[in-house]
Amino acid sequence: MEQMTAGNFVFAAILLGAAGFFSYNAQRLARYLQFGKGAETSRVTEMPTRLRNLLVIGFAQSKILRDPLAGPLHAGVFWGFLVLTVGSIEILLQGVINGFSYDAFLPKPVFALYTLSQELFALLVLGAVSVLIWRRLVTKPKRLQGPGTHQAEAVFILSMIAGLMVTLLLMFGFASARQHGMEPGLHPVGGLIGRAFGGLSDGAQFAGFAINWWAHALLLLVFLNFLPYSKHLHVLTSLINTFFSNTSGPGTKGAMKPMDLEAEGVEIFGAKDIEQLSWKNLLDGYSCTECGRCTAACPANLTGKLLSPRKIVVDTRARLLEKAPLLVAREENAAPVAHAAHGDGDAHGHTATGEHVAVAAPDPAIEALLGKSLLDHYITEEELWACTSCRACVQECPVSIDQLEIINEMRRNLVLTESRFPEELLPAFEGMEQKGNPWSFAPGDRAAWAEGLEIPTMAELAASNDTPDILFWVGCMGSFDDRAKKVTVAFARILKAAGVKFAILGQEEACHGDPARRMGNEYLYQVLAKAAVETLNGYKVTTIVTHCPHCFHQIGKEFPQWGGTYEVIHHSEYLERLLREGRVPMDEGDGERLVVAYHDSCYLGRYNDVIDAPRETIRRALPIVDLVEPARTKDRGLCCGAGGGRMWMEEKAGKRINVERTEELLATGADTIAVACPFCMTMIADGVTAKGATADVLDLAELVAGRLAPEATASAS
Repeated sequence: MEQMTAGNFVFAAILLGAAGFFSYNAQRLARYLQFGKGAETSRVTEMPTRLRNLLVIGFAQSKILRDPLAGPLHAGVFWGFLVLTVGSIEILLQGVINGFSYDAFLPKPVFALYTLSQELFALLVLGAVSVLIWRRLVTKPKRLQGPGTHQAEAVFILSMIAGLMVTLLLMFGFASARQHGMEPGLHPVGGLIGRAFGGLSDGAQFAGFAINWWAHALLLLVFLNFLPYSKHLHVLTSLINTFFSNTSGPGTKGAMKPMDLEAEGVEIFGAKDIEQLSWKNLLDGYSCTECGRCTAACPANLTGKLLSPRKIVVDTRARLLEKAPLLVAREENAAPVAHAAHGDGDAHGHTATGEHVAVAAPDPAIEALLGKSLLDHYITEEELWACTSCRACVQECPVSIDQLEIINEMRRNLVLTESRFPEELLPAFEGMEQKGNPWSFAPGDRAAWAEGLEIPTMAELAASNDTPDILFWVGCMGSFDDRAKKVTVAFARILKAAGVKFAILGQEEACHGDPARRMGNEYLYQVLAKAAVETLNGYKVTTIVTHCPHCFHQIGKEFPQWGGTYEVIHHSEYLERLLREGRVPMDEGDGERLVVAYHDSCYLGRYNDVIDAPRETIRRALPIVDLVEPARTKDRGLCCGAGGGRMWMEEKAGKRINVERTEELLATGADTIAVACPFCMTMIADGVTAKGATADVLDLAELVAGRLAPEATASAS
């Protein structure tokens, strides 16, 4: 180490000031998060899964790499910053401690690899940033254009990163040229650049090194302190956000959080403003990269609706940054104001002892800002009700933001607190409440589909002290919808042909409330869900099979909130298991060759990761089959448009989502479209009709039942 110089003292003062300013902003932003709802214990559970998410999604950038074009570029910049941060620390310490170097602590081979990594990653980041600037200014992808994309700021940030890399590489080059400040190591890039400066005088080389060192160090400190004021704040918060994400484990993925509807003193249910959102929702706002991947995947947005998941999160952040400083100021001034307000002062602000208390008059402008709310002033009802709850936005977000949770919380507020919802939903609410199904069919007709099939009910088996292997949860669509009932019958016949001992609830089955919950009516949902759990637990049910993905998700993922824990299997998985085990007697003939396109249900694929089982069922059921995939498939499949209560709402803006999806499926050339959801069945069949196409729309159970051996068909009828 060399003796400290005046330059070291100057830089130390600059570094201390920059660190202090950054610390102030970090504490300021952390303070704002405290206005969200308090700490949730669930955020510190499932640690192995959270650590895996941090490593795979955070550090390995698995989600961002789903984009084959921009993904590797952004991942390269991220990895480069991780590596270069180690070098940045060395550079900053050199500014304070003259002659500081990692060479004094690291073994020579390790130090050589370290110096090599700094040069190579600096070159990598510079190249990636250059391409990203080109994309912003020249190729201009659609999702990076339009209002709210902060185009100028993005280019500024990218240019600042490029400047950091250029000054770093030039610093390496000048150091290599005169071997000043460059300890032994591997310097292929610095050596190559240094050759261009070899003819300069020693003084010029030293000046070049010093200028670039200072430029790099100062630019680094400016960049660090600019982040808290820019959309690139995600550079600091994205890893934290990923660790605390809502998508932490298979048992909770996609599950809505329960509400305490009996809590004392609660006047607002759901979220109207930032105080009713969780601190994690607010952290989502900090972490948004504004990349637009969520909006580009949103079926509502891409068919011309007003909803933009990116806007939902950006608006949340904007409202937080508008309101939180005012709330902080109000808290800081609360003591004297409260002192006077509690009768200890007169109208002029004097206490009983004559002491003057400063009571600031309300600022009309501030009170007007506080009087606004996130709902209505930033986010409109039209945006919220356009959501199909497909979860594509959550799936595509590279930093694990849950846009859907914010939407669901605001829907809850509209319904529970303000009784504001589309008139089309009222009959569905009334039907679920009064008749146990959204269409108000007579509850006594729930098991009419099973007439003549000799299917026992749980009550009948319980009366004889018998228990089934599985309970077949039929669901409202499967019980009442004429088209879906054909699927129900087909699946029941397969179960009988396979010798599966099963039962149904019959008239004891009622809607579990999932549609009500997704439409914001948490009160109605809890009434229905708790009643269903009570019925299931009363029969000591352990294993449930259902062909509706919404029932599958609700009973498997959200019933545990109310004490209902069961093994829940979707019929696509159960069919695949029966076929694999050879339990289904199939027709030995090959049959005709079919070209089949399978449509992934959102609640089956994205919500519950059931992707392979339906496809394997098709292959096993149809030995001669060409299984073709649409453009958007598997966990990127496009929603049919029925989720989130949209089944009961008419699309009044843009193109119909089901038509958009049907066009993709028909574009494969398939003569049969396979589905595994009664909601999807209705929407895709309507889309085929709207397009005047002739493709058949069949459920997986119908494909299998269509190839049952003749004797099995006869015995199962």
